[in-house]
Amino acid sequence: MANFQQPIIIKKVKKHKHAHHGGAWKIAYADFVTAMMAFFLLMWLINMTTAEQKQGLADYFSPPSISASTSGAGGVMGGVAMVNDGAALSGSANDITAREPASPDQATSGEADLDTGGQPQDNGSERQATSDSEFNLQSADAQAFHSAAASIRQAWQSMPELTPFEDNLIVEETEDGLDIQIIDQQGRRMFPEGSKYPIEVTRAAVAAMAPALQKLNAQMSVSGHTAAGTRYENPRYGAWELSADRANVVRSILGEFGLSDDRIKAVTGRATAEPFFPNDPYMAANERVRITVTRSAPPVPLGLAP
Repeated sequence: MANFQQPIIIKKVKKHKHAHHGGAWKIAYADFVTAMMAFFLLMWLINMTTAEQKQGLADYFSPPSISASTSGAGGVMGGVAMVNDGAALSGSANDITAREPASPDQATSGEADLDTGGQPQDNGSERQATSDSEFNLQSADAQAFHSAAASIRQAWQSMPELTPFEDNLIVEETEDGLDIQIIDQQGRRMFPEGSKYPIEVTRAAVAAMAPALQKLNAQMSVSGHTAAGTRYENPRYGAWELSADRANVVRSILGEFGLSDDRIKAVTGRATAEPFFPNDPYMAANERVRITVTRSAPPVPLGLAP
């Protein structure tokens, strides 16, 4: 028979907690990370600022100096006054004007100003305004020549018949303006041999330039050039006559399609005197017509009507 009188034993296990270590190291680590971030941010700012900006910051935070003077009567500053030369920050200009007699006659009745700042302000402003105006004009001219070159290239690219002759047409921007050349290539001539009249493709390329050149307030020279070694059947008609006639025909085509005569400064024939390739004057590329556009206004002002 089971023993129902046996006592029930209950065991209670007590768990011991570990001692608390504290979180001070977390605070120290957070301060260290914050300091490093601030340090790298400071280094980045120093690296990004220019020398002028650094000098401006240094001048801004430099304390103003107080110069002792004889003015004052023992007030709050104890006889020490803020004078102009002492209170100026470093790098600022001195604008003190001394008043002294200009002559013995004016010693009692008048005084003259002796400016220590150099040239008068008005004259300086006029010179600065003139310089700014010239700079703006030069910038406008440069933009106009750049736009003209882009317009000429775009006009040529829009003509499918000129695609095989893209190496024969050159437009370059120079310090003086534009340099446009129509040159022969081996197997692709822009003028028939010995003829002053261009082929139809050359005529179309010259006609496309006229509107863009007319918009420029400039003058241009047209010169013809020939390659060495060419034989001429007529002894009275040689390289000089042919080069001059080709230049004049190009000028005539430009005038036919909108370029006014006052834009033309000179039309010359150079024969073989200025080859495109000086080392090989017999190359086909030396046969060319050159249009030089310079940054100079025509003799008749733009827009002037009789």
